[in-house]
Amino acid sequence: MTQSPPAELDLTWPPPPYGQPVPPTLAEDGVRRFDGVTYATTPGYRPRLLDVHVPPADGPVPAVVWIHGGGWLDGDRRYPPPTVPAALLHGAILGAGLALVSIDYRHSLEAPFPAQLHDVKAAIRYVRRFAESFGIDPERLGVWGESAGGHLSALSGLVRPDSPGGPALEGTEGVGAGDTSVRAVVDWYGVSEIVTLLAHPMPMPPDAAFPDPYAALLGGTTEQRPELARVASPVTYAHGADIPPFLLVHGTSDGLVPYSQSEVLAQAITDAGGEVTLQPVEGADHIFLGAPDVTPIVNGGVAFLAHHLGA
Repeated sequence: MTQSPPAELDLTWPPPPYGQPVPPTLAEDGVRRFDGVTYATTPGYRPRLLDVHVPPADGPVPAVVWIHGGGWLDGDRRYPPPTVPAALLHGAILGAGLALVSIDYRHSLEAPFPAQLHDVKAAIRYVRRFAESFGIDPERLGVWGESAGGHLSALSGLVRPDSPGGPALEGTEGVGAGDTSVRAVVDWYGVSEIVTLLAHPMPMPPDAAFPDPYAALLGGTTEQRPELARVASPVTYAHGADIPPFLLVHGTSDGLVPYSQSEVLAQAITDAGGEVTLQPVEGADHIFLGAPDVTPIVNGGVAFLAHHLGA
């Protein structure tokens, strides 16, 4: 005999991304939390999830899409790099009157590029589609990422449907069509030009079993996939009149992704007539290791986004 489910269970079908997000929980500080929302599904892969945290407000608020790092091989939407406390990052964003949207995306050994960019674009489409349910202003979205997430943030700000190959980079996952533009980009120490970068030896972790992150991202070496290496490089798209404002923050002693990667992207955006700020962190390595205090770095990113998103 079939029993009815308890009344308190929400078994609405179909689930997101094809339906409304489930109701939020309300934290003691008034922040509304939509945790573990499915924004896209693909048979054979884990569902892609996002969390949305919305500060108390009288109306729709601008939102920041946070994209985690991890060499495209690792990482989790819930955790910033170990040098940046989650309470600091999340608290600064919410305290500025910005909603925080933290997203997962397919890792490179699940699916090579452009799957990662497809997922970022799908998350932006999803947030825009259900902005009213979240209490977000769909016209005021920005992106912020670190390392691999910085690379994806830069791509999401630069790749448009009218870019060369742009329609193929938009993807059709989740909410299959819609505007994926953003109004501002913060890129912490992301890769900008893959071919040039791989001309120099890259320090690898002691674990020899750790895959080469670039070969995993491309589904082969740059010698095997030279065109895809170009397609996956943000500098390829740094032209045209619609580049959003960029803030690039990079340690000058970064041994994993050289500071010159951000210099190259900053120059390309400048040459295209775009607005870009390149902020060096003197003596800092990757993930700002060696920086005496990350608080001003975090606050600078928040201030940049609050300004350009009108928080």
